[in-house]
Amino acid sequence: MYVPVHVRPSPCTSQPMYVSAHVRLSPCTSQPMYVSAHVRLSPCTSQPMYVPAHVRLSPCTSQPMYVSGHVRLSPYVRLEKRHLEYQVSEFYHTSSSSTFSSTQPRPQAPSSQALNLVLKNGDSRPSPNPEQIRQTWANKAQFILACIGYAVGLGNLWRFPYLCYKSGGGAFLIPYFVMLFLCGIPLLLMELAVGQYTRRGPIAALGRLCPLFKGAGVGTVVISFLLCTYYNVIIAWALFFLVKSFAKNLPWNNCNATWVTDCFDGYGGNVTYPAGAMSPTEVFFNEIVLEKTEGIEEMGGIRVELLLALLAAWTLVYFALWKSIKSSGKVVYFTATVPYLLIGAFLWRALTLPGASLGLQYFFDPRWELLGKAEVWVNAASQNFNSIGIAFGSLIAFSSYNKLDNNIMIDTWAISLTNCVTSLLAGTIVFSTLGNIAYETGREIDDVVAEGPGLVFVVYPQALSKMPYAGVWAVLFFSMLLVLGLDSQFATVEVIITSLQDAFPKWIRRHLKRHEFLVLIVCVVSFLLGVPNIMQGGIYFFQLIDYYAAQVSLMYLAFFEVVSVVWVYGANRLAKNVREMTGKLPSLYFRFCWYVTSPLLILAIWLFSMVDFKRPTYNKGEYHYPDWAIGLGWIIACLSILPIPICAFIAVYSAGGSTLWEKFKNSLKSRVEECPCCGLGLDGVDEAQAHAKSCKNQVKLVVYNPQPAESENGDEGTKNAKNGEHM
Repeated sequence: MYVPVHVRPSPCTSQPMYVSAHVRLSPCTSQPMYVSAHVRLSPCTSQPMYVPAHVRLSPCTSQPMYVSGHVRLSPYVRLEKRHLEYQVSEFYHTSSSSTFSSTQPRPQAPSSQALNLVLKNGDSRPSPNPEQIRQTWANKAQFILACIGYAVGLGNLWRFPYLCYKSGGGAFLIPYFVMLFLCGIPLLLMELAVGQYTRRGPIAALGRLCPLFKGAGVGTVVISFLLCTYYNVIIAWALFFLVKSFAKNLPWNNCNATWVTDCFDGYGGNVTYPAGAMSPTEVFFNEIVLEKTEGIEEMGGIRVELLLALLAAWTLVYFALWKSIKSSGKVVYFTATVPYLLIGAFLWRALTLPGASLGLQYFFDPRWELLGKAEVWVNAASQNFNSIGIAFGSLIAFSSYNKLDNNIMIDTWAISLTNCVTSLLAGTIVFSTLGNIAYETGREIDDVVAEGPGLVFVVYPQALSKMPYAGVWAVLFFSMLLVLGLDSQFATVEVIITSLQDAFPKWIRRHLKRHEFLVLIVCVVSFLLGVPNIMQGGIYFFQLIDYYAAQVSLMYLAFFEVVSVVWVYGANRLAKNVREMTGKLPSLYFRFCWYVTSPLLILAIWLFSMVDFKRPTYNKGEYHYPDWAIGLGWIIACLSILPIPICAFIAVYSAGGSTLWEKFKNSLKSRVEECPCCGLGLDGVDEAQAHAKSCKNQVKLVVYNPQPAESENGDEGTKNAKNGEHM
């Protein structure tokens, strides 16, 4: 808060703070609030703040608000922490000489470029650069669409239906919804609250809430970085199929005489499917698209067509993110809504296919005996975490661009329920189609069902080739895959960029100058690291990194993230932060889940997954990875596991204290300050804003010398300034 003349403040109390002339305030954001006349403030209380004359405000938003007349506000004032030099007591003796006379024009609010801070030692520093101010979403719709686009991805289309089929059919919906309401939704609110309140990415946010567990934030960013290197490969496959779909005849429609692999397309009700034969779509994907080798030991050469497709995919990602949320916020209007039009079209087509009822029976028919298996509950929890995006850091990064007063309670329910409904719709589409394939080929559902890439690039294209206007449906389907994948990829890359900006803001501004260069570096590095996945043996590496990058360490990271926020920082304290932002405390349901059910369920699932750990295989167990590949997989897993103990050691070592126990206790202390009188957060919005640590401490302010200028309310402002003590 910048004050040029007489000040009589009493912060952290119910007593008013009087300001007799031009004031530049920054409440609730790093954006300025200009006040051109006498102000009566009551910080840190529910008492109003009165402004009697022309005011230019920017609280809680990046857009200015102009007010010409008496205003009654109730924000508490956040003081600039970085440049606080003058003590309040030094201003008391200037009351008679600092007020403006009736003939003296009142100062006009200076621009951010012209504003100079005059420090106690006489140095001058420019006002904060507007480029350093954290961006915010243009509106609430952009944030919700971005989160829905991130949550609703390829996992809803290929992972949820398979897990539902594998884990009890309709009975799987019971543990799925139990985990959704006991873990998924509460932890979604937790991550949105952490990001919005701290206005930082996962590393900086968790580092401020609990420095000891800052490594949990580092681990989530590492997972997201590893994920983005191979997730774009799926988009490259979709682009390859999309281009081929424009051919007059789909190339995977029938067996080709040039294919050396045993291919069979003579389907019929009385025809027996030969053992060892593959469908045309399976041959096309393995032999034409991938040119798959015998194993990871034979990586082979680079698939040039896939390399170009991967380059095109990263180009799309770059131009969607190069202006941060200014560009991605506009892109999500298309990428988050168009898939639902395509899902609606495919839902209608799938339900009208012959044999659709057979597939739906497999999908929804409950097998209650499987509910007694712990693996089913683990699958339900992992699906919620992977689908919503818990412990990947993207939700924290997205919410850090929210305005402070955004109602995240509504966002939480909208995102989680939309994701849940989409999963059910996707399962209906997939199993209706599988039922049609089984009906057309005379095979059982168990023989045609597949998981992961095999479902969308082998099984589903087989159904598309049998539809009327197969080329049109193929273009629509792979366009849907492209859009679904890009939405999730945007969020994954954004968390990396946000974390780098939070960690190295000065270096980035000094050396890279522009945000576009940072995005370019991240995209280029990720592109190069993704090249092994598009080699002839790349599918084996793809499955390996997918297994170890997230599945092994996801619950481990989620547990320590939850512990750091709800047990160390405190669920009640987080609930107060939510009330500070939204005006209401989270219900007892959320707080109970934060304290008890979420961390305990995550711990149980994590321990069970470690006890029941199995080495990864490929193609339903037909290929077993060699020992050196398993060792490589554990090295990949350790990249996200080791940051927690390493960062904990650094936090304890650098914490204050003369003994190890004192250092440990200090490393647990949050860096988010609270007002000792009212309990409200003081620096949760911006790291540069804070009050004094105690009511007894003197508040220090920064002053500047504005240039005199004419003002339309000058006489009124001068009159009020003279009568400041009597307001």
